[in-house]
Amino acid sequence: MAKLTQLLVLTALILPTWSVAQEDPGTDAVFRVEVDMVLLNVAVTDKKGNYVTNLRPWDFQVSEDGIQQALATFGEGSEAPRRLGEFVAGKSTPRLVQPYSVRVGRALRDGPIMPPMIQETPESVASMATGASVYVLFDTSNYMYRGFVYAQDAITEFIRSLDRPDRVAFYSYSRDFARVVPITSDRVEVLRGVRKTVAGDDAALYNAVLMTLRDAAKVSGRKMIVVFSNGPDNASMVAPEDVRELAQAEGIPIYMISTREARHDPVSTAVFERMSMSTGGKAYFAKDWQDQQKAFASIRDDLTHLYAVSYYPQPNPNRGWRDINVNLIGDHLKDFRVRTRSGYRPRLPRAGGQ
Repeated sequence: MAKLTQLLVLTALILPTWSVAQEDPGTDAVFRVEVDMVLLNVAVTDKKGNYVTNLRPWDFQVSEDGIQQALATFGEGSEAPRRLGEFVAGKSTPRLVQPYSVRVGRALRDGPIMPPMIQETPESVASMATGASVYVLFDTSNYMYRGFVYAQDAITEFIRSLDRPDRVAFYSYSRDFARVVPITSDRVEVLRGVRKTVAGDDAALYNAVLMTLRDAAKVSGRKMIVVFSNGPDNASMVAPEDVRELAQAEGIPIYMISTREARHDPVSTAVFERMSMSTGGKAYFAKDWQDQQKAFASIRDDLTHLYAVSYYPQPNPNRGWRDINVNLIGDHLKDFRVRTRSGYRPRLPRAGGQ
């Protein structure tokens, strides 16, 4: 009976809420699934990994199950997404930006270097809602006894480097899950929270990611989860595939930084790579503190250069998994690469819904 109760609780946890009914235009049958505006975080790079900036809405073509979608809003970096009518039509002029992590890697011999912080001005304070919400999840299990202080240092530098419009939450996990500092724009409070953490029990990583996703889903705007893990999960009750599907449904990219070399833990490596790739994030395997710094710098780069693209799904009879494809339009963009989440699964209306 106890196991059944746990299963029911976990099932309830992983079901997101959507809100717009759809009808099949090709038949008289009416079915209902609950969907909402779909938000995509889209990274565009060239073959060398340089970010492609200065693109415009008409450079992107989005389809869902092969059905072309009309974009609703569009934004780049930390700017507030705008409706398409606010853009002036014309050919875009793409610009290439070298990843900051490359410059960090070259400069490590001279000491750690992080991106310059944006100065806080009345204008930047007023634009707080235009940034992203970044949820940092820190492994404080007994796997972290070695290198704990180095990990805290890497997280601290990452938080300091984030642009001012961005908000940060800092959570930790071992067997238990702790919301050390809820989402806030107060960097000092978050940094104090990082320093308060101590290493402890077994690791329930997927439980913690699930709870973090549920918190992030309640916040509007762009958001991402950054997980710092030093070992495999050995205490969760929820499966990683369920967590991955919820992240895809909510449109929240997951970035995984593991301090274990991939060859030493192939099972967790496969899970981390699949979870991050399918949600539009990345997985990193850092063997030392220098790799940790470069991984955090790379994530900060992604956050700075992502495009925010949204659309309201066109009528679609498919109540199961829906594939999302994002392509660039134009010969001058054909060699660039696009990374975003692979799709989502709409949910049936809740009991009692109309």
